[in-house]
Amino acid sequence: MPIVHANVWEGFGEEKAKKVIQNITKVFADLGVPAQAVDVIVHEIPKSHWGIGGEPASEKFKEPK
Repeated sequence: MPIVHANVWEGFGEEKAKKVIQNITKVFADLGVPAQAVDVIVHEIPKSHWGIGGEPASEKFKEPK
Protein backbone atom coordinates (compact mmCIF):
# COMPACT_ATOMS: atom_id res chain seq x y z
CA MET A 1 0.00 0.00 0.00
CA PRO A 2 1.23 3.59 0.44
CA ILE A 3 4.87 4.42 1.05
CA VAL A 4 5.38 8.05 2.05
CA HIS A 5 8.81 9.69 2.00
CA ALA A 6 9.15 12.82 4.14
CA ASN A 7 12.32 14.80 3.45
CA VAL A 8 13.44 17.08 6.29
CA TRP A 9 16.60 18.92 7.21
CA GLU A 10 19.20 17.14 9.26
CA GLY A 11 18.64 17.62 12.97
CA PHE A 12 14.85 17.21 12.76
CA GLY A 13 15.04 14.69 15.59
CA GLU A 14 13.43 11.46 16.68
CA GLU A 15 10.45 12.96 18.52
CA LYS A 16 9.38 15.08 15.56
CA ALA A 17 9.94 12.16 13.18
CA LYS A 18 7.73 9.99 15.40
CA LYS A 19 4.95 12.59 15.23
CA VAL A 20 5.27 12.82 11.43
CA ILE A 21 5.04 9.03 11.15
CA GLN A 22 1.99 8.88 13.42
CA ASN A 23 0.15 11.74 11.76
CA ILE A 24 0.81 10.71 8.16
CA THR A 25 -0.35 7.20 9.04
CA LYS A 26 -3.50 8.69 10.60
CA VAL A 27 -4.31 10.59 7.39
CA PHE A 28 -4.30 7.36 5.39
CA ALA A 29 -6.16 5.45 8.12
CA ASP A 30 -8.86 8.15 8.05
CA LEU A 31 -9.16 7.45 4.31
CA GLY A 32 -9.80 3.77 5.02
CA VAL A 33 -6.30 2.39 4.50
CA PRO A 34 -5.29 -0.02 7.28
CA ALA A 35 -2.61 1.65 9.43
CA GLN A 36 -0.40 -1.45 9.25
CA ALA A 37 -0.31 -1.04 5.45
CA VAL A 38 1.20 2.47 5.60
CA ASP A 39 4.98 2.90 5.46
CA VAL A 40 6.47 6.29 6.31
CA ILE A 41 10.17 6.97 5.80
CA VAL A 42 11.68 10.15 7.23
CA HIS A 43 14.89 11.20 5.48
CA GLU A 44 17.12 13.72 7.24
CA ILE A 45 19.10 15.59 4.60
CA PRO A 46 21.99 17.96 5.32
CA LYS A 47 21.21 21.58 4.38
CA SER A 48 24.33 21.49 2.17
CA HIS A 49 22.59 18.84 0.03
CA TRP A 50 19.23 20.65 -0.24
CA GLY A 51 19.01 23.27 -2.96
CA ILE A 52 16.57 26.19 -2.89
CA GLY A 53 16.53 28.75 -5.67
CA GLY A 54 19.84 27.58 -7.07
CA GLU A 55 21.83 27.59 -3.86
CA PRO A 56 22.34 25.19 -0.97
CA ALA A 57 20.04 25.78 2.00
CA SER A 58 23.18 25.87 4.17
CA GLU A 59 24.17 29.11 2.40
CA LYS A 60 20.69 30.54 1.89
CA PHE A 61 19.85 30.17 5.59
CA LYS A 62 23.31 30.72 7.05
CA GLU A 63 23.21 30.88 10.81
CA PRO A 64 24.94 33.90 12.34
CA LYS A 65 28.25 33.19 14.06
